[in-house]
Amino acid sequence: MTNPFKKFRIDRLFFYLFSAVIVIVIALIAWASYSISSKALVRTTSHYQQQLLDELNNEITTRLVTIEQISLSTSRDSELIHLLTNRDDEYDRYRRYVGVQNALANLTYSIPLIQGIDLYMNRPFLGESKYYIQFRDLNDMSKQEWSHMLDKNDFAWSSEHKVDGFQGDVSVLSFARKIMYNDNYLGVLVIHIKAEQIRSLLSGNSTDPNRMMTNMAGEQIVKIGHVLNQNELSKWIDLKDQQSGYVHIRGNSNVGDSLLVYSKLDNSNWTLIEMTSWKQITEDSFRLAEVIALIGIAAVLLVLLLTLYISRQFTKPINELVVAMRMYSVEGNNVELSADYENEFGYLFAGYRKQNERIEELYQSVQLRYEQQRKAEIEALQANINPHFLYNMLDQLNWMAIEAGQDELSRILELMGRMFRIGLSNGDTFITIGDEVEHIKSYLEIQQLRWAEDCNMR
Repeated sequence: MTNPFKKFRIDRLFFYLFSAVIVIVIALIAWASYSISSKALVRTTSHYQQQLLDELNNEITTRLVTIEQISLSTSRDSELIHLLTNRDDEYDRYRRYVGVQNALANLTYSIPLIQGIDLYMNRPFLGESKYYIQFRDLNDMSKQEWSHMLDKNDFAWSSEHKVDGFQGDVSVLSFARKIMYNDNYLGVLVIHIKAEQIRSLLSGNSTDPNRMMTNMAGEQIVKIGHVLNQNELSKWIDLKDQQSGYVHIRGNSNVGDSLLVYSKLDNSNWTLIEMTSWKQITEDSFRLAEVIALIGIAAVLLVLLLTLYISRQFTKPINELVVAMRMYSVEGNNVELSADYENEFGYLFAGYRKQNERIEELYQSVQLRYEQQRKAEIEALQANINPHFLYNMLDQLNWMAIEAGQDELSRILELMGRMFRIGLSNGDTFITIGDEVEHIKSYLEIQQLRWAEDCNMR
């Protein structure tokens, strides 16, 4: 992998890297602020939602327990027991029927939560089909969807359903209790309470809540808004567990990312569940992240401008030095570097100037040596030319001596020519010992010829 500091321009590399670092830092700060603040909001929201659900659970439980106690006391009423035992004649039985009906009607009128009361018995009396108090045949109870709940229990709450009323179908929750007397099964008392009032209690002061109430078995009793169904809820929480808590639901196609808070009290048989959109909870955190991002973008732009200015201040003297080095020539019109730098660039420029001065000195020194060498070579050539002329002259004299019959003189001239040739030695400083011996022999022979001539003359 190529080192980018060796390949790309320093100003661009410095600008891009510094910009990338700033962007990454701003992104990390925004992400960290969003993550931390959203988690804090989730904890706070879940805490207050659990407190609210606990209060609602207490209030709803109080209302429903009141209905259960009313049902218990009513199921033990003596008039009701006598009516169900069928021991009276028809007149007394009708009289008791009227009394029980009035008592149940008074109970319904006195408690606004109660919508109506059904009494399942043998040989029921026929009445107005839409009246609040209904006497129904015990054999018809199996047609009700909540009847199976009484198979193993003496009482049970039903989920939300509709009953006939004077104003049309009304949504109710029903509490059914078996009426037992001396271990005999006499009938079933069913109290219908208004689901709208329970829904109003469940919604509290919230404008658009998404809440649900379930029983101990985890079955839905009533709900408001948009919540998961029982099967989907069981994937995230154990509805039979007597604990409160919250869970983050992710990737659900129906509700999306949501916060699910559930409340279960020790003294309550109900579980209250609330779902809140995760986006709604983290909206403030997202806004905070957006604000940080906007501030970061402004800071990045400012830093980028500052980085561009700083990078140019760093690269300007470098570029100036590069241009000066590219255009440099010995004894030419070179670029003058700025002299106002007192930092590292000043030291670099001073070193470059000293280097140029040294190069100029070396160039002048080389040029001077070249001139001296050329002059010496010319002088050496001249020195070599002159002996060659002398050697040629001796050779001419030798031929003249031979023509004149002067053999000794010719021999002397020949020996002198040999000595000149050895002395020139083709410009070499050193000669071989053999040439040196021959040079001496030539000199001695010339001396012998000279002295022999002097002896002959004497």
